[in-house]
Amino acid sequence: MLLHGFGQYWRSWRYQIPGLAQAGFRVVAPDLRGYGDSDKTPRGYDAFTLADDVAGLVRSLGERDAVLVGHGYGGVTAFNTAVMKPDQVRGVVAIAAPHPIRMAKVRRPVRSDRYGRLLSWASIPFYPEHRLAAANGALLERIVRSQSGPVWKASRDFGETMAKMRLAIRIPGAARGAVEHLRWVARSPLRHDGHQHREALTRPVTAPVLHMVGDADRFTPASSLTDAREQCTGWYTLSTVRGVGHYPAEEAPDLVTRLIIAHATRAQQP
Repeated sequence: MLLHGFGQYWRSWRYQIPGLAQAGFRVVAPDLRGYGDSDKTPRGYDAFTLADDVAGLVRSLGERDAVLVGHGYGGVTAFNTAVMKPDQVRGVVAIAAPHPIRMAKVRRPVRSDRYGRLLSWASIPFYPEHRLAAANGALLERIVRSQSGPVWKASRDFGETMAKMRLAIRIPGAARGAVEHLRWVARSPLRHDGHQHREALTRPVTAPVLHMVGDADRFTPASSLTDAREQCTGWYTLSTVRGVGHYPAEEAPDLVTRLIIAHATRAQQP
């Protein structure tokens, strides 16, 4: 199951879907809650509900478990699901995504890094979703461009991708849904569900984990992934993809597909 990141939708996995299917896997790439063609609910963007969404989708498809592949916040959701619904997670591939325990450390009053500044921005009421949808989604393109590697953002594929992403973020309610995922992270430390989440994260990830990051990723650098290994009791592999930024699945699609296939194949072995 392929889980997209902030501001994206299922199409971010367009290069992986055919390759995974040809390798014999059943592949599902949903629009996450609040995005694309999925419901734009007024609430339900907390870590627990999102994990329930993923686990419920696995069950509704008639499967006992799944390998979860997530990018950015989709990767965080994959980790959360692996902690909260371990029996339904066969393996995790987290791309450009820290373990949620790292996010709990980052979301402090002093937010000097890029992720912290994004959380601070998302915590403002109403304004962020208005800005995301304004000017035909121009802000979203600036965000993605600033996080991408030089080769991809100079390509025709980048321009085509941004045109489609800017269109998708203007679907009524989609900009708000995108922000609500981050807004919960920003506001939860002072709330009961945030405390419950931190308690849940004391449990380890028992499923095998492949952690992937681009060496030119300024938003989620490899140094931000150091906590993950300590949270995983199954086998854990960190793979650094050279020459790419925050979007390895689109910047180095063939390599990422091969790595996912290898990990998913290994995770299926008894």
